[in-house]
Amino acid sequence: MASNDRWPPGGRTMQSAHQVERWIERFPLVRSFSASHLQIARGTVHFPVLEAGAIAYELQDACANYLMCIDGRTRVFRMSEGGREMLIYKVSAGGTCVLTTQCLLSGGGFPAQSIAEARTELAALPSDTFRQLMRESETFRGFVLDDYTRLLSGMFDLVEEIAFAPLEQRLARRLLIEADAEGIVWKTHQQLASDVGSVREVISRLLGEWADMGLVEIRRGQVQLIDRASLAARRPN
Repeated sequence: MASNDRWPPGGRTMQSAHQVERWIERFPLVRSFSASHLQIARGTVHFPVLEAGAIAYELQDACANYLMCIDGRTRVFRMSEGGREMLIYKVSAGGTCVLTTQCLLSGGGFPAQSIAEARTELAALPSDTFRQLMRESETFRGFVLDDYTRLLSGMFDLVEEIAFAPLEQRLARRLLIEADAEGIVWKTHQQLASDVGSVREVISRLLGEWADMGLVEIRRGQVQLIDRASLAARRPN
């Protein structure tokens, strides 16, 4: 990664046998490649690492690689002219980035921004390798198109949620998705506001109301879920 916390989309990193093994373990489809396609993939794949907060893509960056997340998590979002952030989706371990795939298929620039939320390890197949495997490998082509279709469907769900779901439902759903095994959401009110397309003051008010109702407990930099069932059933008053 570059010293300015910006990894070069076309850059290369050294690979080790351990990294290749972790990549194949996380994405078993690689085992199904023919011998020649496996040789091509293993010969060109590289493994960028993004530290938390590092920029993966800026708006309209060229997409030089097909990205497969081995570990960690990135956040893909758009910023409004007023500086408000709208979360589009997140990519976690075992996932791929639908907008990167779209860029590689169409030849356009990255239509959003992407930042690592945690230390993130990626397997990156250069665009030339991606296109060759798409032409020649039915296994790879099927995986990419199936994954692309699934992720695109998820984006339509997001559009429907933004357009039609009340803010209370969006916030409750985000809390339930983000909560860890202990029911803790490790996010500030500002971060939650960005995730659901609102502003901090409104989110703080809603969380305060839910705290008074015993649904959540508000702590510094986190929200503890107390009553998941009631949050899941939230409807506007």
